[in-house]
Amino acid sequence: MFNFSESIYPLYFVIVCVFIKMHQRLGTIFGISRLSCCRPSLPDHEHQILSLLSRNPSRHLSLQIHSKLVTTGYHWNDHKRTIIWNSLLRVYSQGGYPDEALKLYKQALQTSPSFLPTDTFTLSFLLNACANSHRPILGRQVHSNVVKLGLEFHVYVETALVNMYSVCGCLDEAMRVFDEMPERNLVTWNVMITGLVKVGELDIALSLFNEMPRRNVISWTGIIDGFTRANRPKEAIALFHKMMAVDRLEPNEITVLTILPAVWNLGNLDMCQFFQGYCEKTGFVASDIRVINALIDAYAKCGSMKNALRLFEEIIANRKNLVTWTSIISGFAMHGMAKDALHWFEEMEKQGLSPNHVTFLSVLSACSHGGLVKEGLGFFSKMVNVYQIKPGIKHYGCMIDMLGRAGMLEEAEKMALDMPVEMMDVVIWRTLLGACSFHGDVGMGERIMRRILESERDYGADYILMSNIFVGVGRFGHAEKVRGLMDEKKVPKMKALSLLDWRSKNTC
Repeated sequence: MFNFSESIYPLYFVIVCVFIKMHQRLGTIFGISRLSCCRPSLPDHEHQILSLLSRNPSRHLSLQIHSKLVTTGYHWNDHKRTIIWNSLLRVYSQGGYPDEALKLYKQALQTSPSFLPTDTFTLSFLLNACANSHRPILGRQVHSNVVKLGLEFHVYVETALVNMYSVCGCLDEAMRVFDEMPERNLVTWNVMITGLVKVGELDIALSLFNEMPRRNVISWTGIIDGFTRANRPKEAIALFHKMMAVDRLEPNEITVLTILPAVWNLGNLDMCQFFQGYCEKTGFVASDIRVINALIDAYAKCGSMKNALRLFEEIIANRKNLVTWTSIISGFAMHGMAKDALHWFEEMEKQGLSPNHVTFLSVLSACSHGGLVKEGLGFFSKMVNVYQIKPGIKHYGCMIDMLGRAGMLEEAEKMALDMPVEMMDVVIWRTLLGACSFHGDVGMGERIMRRILESERDYGADYILMSNIFVGVGRFGHAEKVRGLMDEKKVPKMKALSLLDWRSKNTC
């Protein structure tokens, strides 16, 4: 039996409050008068309840259904009713509110002490709730119930256990459960490999992947995604080719979305064009806007804004979503084509789409690198005052970089000082220090350097940059003191790296 923490607020009070508020509305659903003092016979309405739950209702509606079940004495002592409670448990555990699933189980034990769930679905849903709420301690308690009930070798329950331990970062326990399973299905293998991938154990995951008796597209997509996210693009692409050549499996839309970052990471324009052709042939371009957005982004990052723009313009207007527009704006910003980025931003607004914080970050970056200070200030003001978007540290960073590049150092420093205290980061001061170095402002440079040293004293580039500022205005003695301070504090110096060295280290 669970030993739940008292910090989990009982659901009973909440659902009763909801019940009081919504009783009249639910009376219509279940055919119950608001003034009725007798308890109706709910089995006549079981199909209605199951129908509502099968639609994955919102949290609000789920609580209404739950409140009706509780207040009408609809307990767990009937097989058909257990199915309904399991359906409610599934909605809670798989939705965005897994804590309610755990509270529901606790409440069921309190309401019917003699009832101990022996249903494998109940336990699987509880384990999913523990995984989604990242509660390994509660998961271990469920695991103990699994053993007590003699279900430790049930493939579905054991798979849910492997998933729970993997998601919660308990990899040793996940592997122990996996190794002790007498029977594993495809889902079990995929769950274990995905868990290893998420914690960066790619080599172990690949070794396990190669042992799989059977692999499907989901298996391949999971392992490819792991190597892509770990910035190992060549291995990701090699696995993609192996999937098609060895297992004779055709990639789906998710596989394409997974492999495209590896393609642009290598800057492989030919492969990008291959994927566009493949997606057009298979119908992915026509059916999934996410694939088009990823292709636009890939073309931009492979250096071909011509292809990115051509693909963008081929999309009919009503199919373009905010990600589509942001991808093309970001592409132009990335290539320093500031006016093009601003043009497409304005076109997007004409279409009635509201930009988000990512869109504004792209356009502010374009203004920064394009030297469009007036426009950048205007967009920043529009973001805050018109669209009511709270600036993040990256937005402030773009603005300070833009003002610093333009020599507006006082304005840049004022913006840095006006930032929320909890958002302030040493990187912001380093950006400003770089601008001071470029424009030779010694006074501000010294102020900024003091602020940097209050937060971090072991970054060699800061000392070197300040030393260079002094050298630039002929204050060689001060420059020597900064270098001496660096040696005194034993601050590590960054090693120089030539282009040839970099290429040799990144060539197979």
